[in-house]
Amino acid sequence: MKKSLLTLGLGMLLSYSASAQLKIQLASLESQEEGSAKINENQFLNKTPREREEPEAAVDFKPTVQVGALMHSYFESAQTPVAAGSASEGNWNSGFSLYRARVLVGAQLSPKGSFFMETDIPNIIGTGGTGATKDMKVSPVILDFQYEHVFSNRFSLIVGKQLVSNNRNGLQSAASLMANDFTHYQYPYNMFNESPLQGNFGRDIGVNARGFLMNEKLEYRLGAFSGRRFGVESPLRIVGRLQYSLLGPEKDFYYAGTKLGAGKTATIGGGVDSQSDYINLNVDGFVDMPLGEAGSITANAAFAYMDGGSDGGAKSFSTLIPRQTVQFLELGYYFKKAKVQPWIKYENQIMMEGKEYYGMGEAGSDKDLDNANLLASNIRLGGGVNYFFNGYNTNLKVSYTEAVYSRLNEKMTDVERKGAGQLWVQLQLFFF
Repeated sequence: MKKSLLTLGLGMLLSYSASAQLKIQLASLESQEEGSAKINENQFLNKTPREREEPEAAVDFKPTVQVGALMHSYFESAQTPVAAGSASEGNWNSGFSLYRARVLVGAQLSPKGSFFMETDIPNIIGTGGTGATKDMKVSPVILDFQYEHVFSNRFSLIVGKQLVSNNRNGLQSAASLMANDFTHYQYPYNMFNESPLQGNFGRDIGVNARGFLMNEKLEYRLGAFSGRRFGVESPLRIVGRLQYSLLGPEKDFYYAGTKLGAGKTATIGGGVDSQSDYINLNVDGFVDMPLGEAGSITANAAFAYMDGGSDGGAKSFSTLIPRQTVQFLELGYYFKKAKVQPWIKYENQIMMEGKEYYGMGEAGSDKDLDNANLLASNIRLGGGVNYFFNGYNTNLKVSYTEAVYSRLNEKMTDVERKGAGQLWVQLQLFFF
């Protein structure tokens, strides 16, 4: 991460011949008109050059390279879930952290071909509010490394390491989030190498098809990815999604979390994520449009059902991913003149496993099963206020979230609910 953006840009330039006459385009950090801020980290995969519609224009085509960065730095004061009766119950830990530190490189290689690479830090730099050991030296990782070839508006292929999700929130740009972060469950089993799906921050390696039909209002995504590698023959992970735009087309490769008064968007979508006996089914809806003279409303809702299966075979997820449902809702209002956006957020994860999953056997009672499912479930409630003093390029977000978890009471006779609070003040810097 210590390499300068100029060094990265020169590295890309050296990969082409001098006659290619590459042009490096860096987005301005100056204030932009409302709604004009770029909302996607991967602009090369979003834009459609005129050469795609007019192949004869390729004669004048000149490759371009674009370099950018995304940073999320925050102050956090948080409580950690503890056992009932713990002496540390109610304690707050505070600290400063660097959460995201990404370098983005995109290149339009040909009229129909584009490349995107993105780095990130694998661990938080600093302490955050968890009271963990301070971490100041972190080696970057390759987050995305992908190539897209657009055959037509109806069909394109993206190959390489890329973001994989069947739900809208999991495919949103980190630069255009409304809340301080993604929903906690957008890809809960695809975050790290040791996760059941063996991913990397929602990324996987494979090939993904994408296109637009029905006057560009219907978008499809269908991909095959490595997924989990078993000790025996491993099946591929299949992920698909359909989204229909009720108003104008939404063609962003990474969806927007909020459009800052520029949107007239209403979509409904659904998708499936599956490998072996694991399945994840999702439906979602998104609305972003003017409401009154003061500004615009943003609403984002989703419902997901996940099940790791129950066959217990060598290629089974039955002990890795419990059967569950997840509910998600974000609601905010953007005031155009003040550039302020208050928002609220709700997430509810409900476990629905049987006695076999918890190893109870026939001796386990229904009450024991209910308690086991309750102990594994979570609710998150929160809200905040965003100040977009320079659109997506620079903004400040203040939020408070309550993570409601279950634990055994002090007498170890029953399950009780307890909340753990988190205060978060986050600064975003972004250009691409």
